[in-house]
Amino acid sequence: MKQETSHKEVRFVDLHHSPIGELYLTFSATRLTAIDFEKPANALPFRATRQSTLFRKELAAYFDGRLKEFGQETEFLSGTAFERAVWLCLKGIPYGETRTYRWVAEKVGRPKAMRAVGQALAKNPLPIILPCHRVVESDGSLGGYSGGVEKKRRLLALEYYSNRR
Repeated sequence: MKQETSHKEVRFVDLHHSPIGELYLTFSATRLTAIDFEKPANALPFRATRQSTLFRKELAAYFDGRLKEFGQETEFLSGTAFERAVWLCLKGIPYGETRTYRWVAEKVGRPKAMRAVGQALAKNPLPIILPCHRVVESDGSLGGYSGGVEKKRRLLALEYYSNRR
């Protein structure tokens, strides 16, 4: 998954019907910039394009347990250097596995910044793609999730059971 930063304007939104609810996919030019669980306030009219169609196919394959890593290009439109480091670190968590907030903090070189990691994860613009649902508390409890803990639980269950087929 290629990460770049160049475009600042939201171009269009497409909708994906998933097992965990509606996913609003925001694109700038041809790159995915956000996945939201609620319709974005600044969204332009809905529009399907070649890129959004390809991405929706990847999401469908993910939810069917056939895709473990996304290949479409993404782009960050916001985030501090620390937040971006946290988000990109998530790509190192294998499908069907979990890591702790402490693990993420250590990976980004800030071993005592577990709370800051949690705050960065809450701002993750690309949940599912950058799998913040795979980050749990040190005691194994789920912690929070921008889409709600029940969505996090369902995503983890989907990946766990897909890995065991």
